Amino acid sequence: MKLIAGLGNIGDKYCFTRHNAGFMVLDKWMFKEEVSFKQENKLKCLLTRYKYGNEDLILIKPTTFMNLSGEAVRAVMDYYKIDVKDVLIIYDDIALDLGRIRFRTNGSDGGHNGIKSIIKHLGTKDFDRLKIGIGPQIGPSENYVLQNFPREQTDELKEILNRAIDAVKYYLDNGMEKAQNTYN
Repeated sequence: MKLIAGLGNIGDKYCFTRHNAGFMVLDKWMFKEEVSFKQENKLKCLLTRYKYGNEDLILIKPTTFMNLSGEAVRAVMDYYKIDVKDVLIIYDDIALDLGRIRFRTNGSDGGHNGIKSIIKHLGTKDFDRLKIGIGPQIGPSENYVLQNFPREQTDELKEILNRAIDAVKYYLDNGMEKAQNTYN
């Protein structure tokens, strides 16, 4: 069983903001599969179970808001007894240009408060990640990430989300090393 967590902020106010790239990837993927998320208050997330090939997946969108994402990830890992080696976190990266995606197996939080929270709650920096580029940054990062994607980027955003979904599937089918070689 694997856990895939898409990071973002809950609520209509944040739905199409750059910071919600992780939510958007999971939403688009599960919409295509006609699968919906259910509120799991005890686990602090919206959750769905999904069978991909022979792999059982738990997909979550934390309802803790970005800065406390680690609470939901830890709660789900503990409840379903998922090892950190079976976790993939999908999130926005301001340092990557829009359209770029990058897999990583570890690293610092890079100033991302959601990743900082996950590192704190897991007690390790060693977990798989898929970064979705939302840069280049214009203005203060706190303001930039909470702005909606501009209307002129809508078509490009759809392509990015589809590419990210394909990348996650490739990762599940082939592992991290091949996913890095193909998508980074």
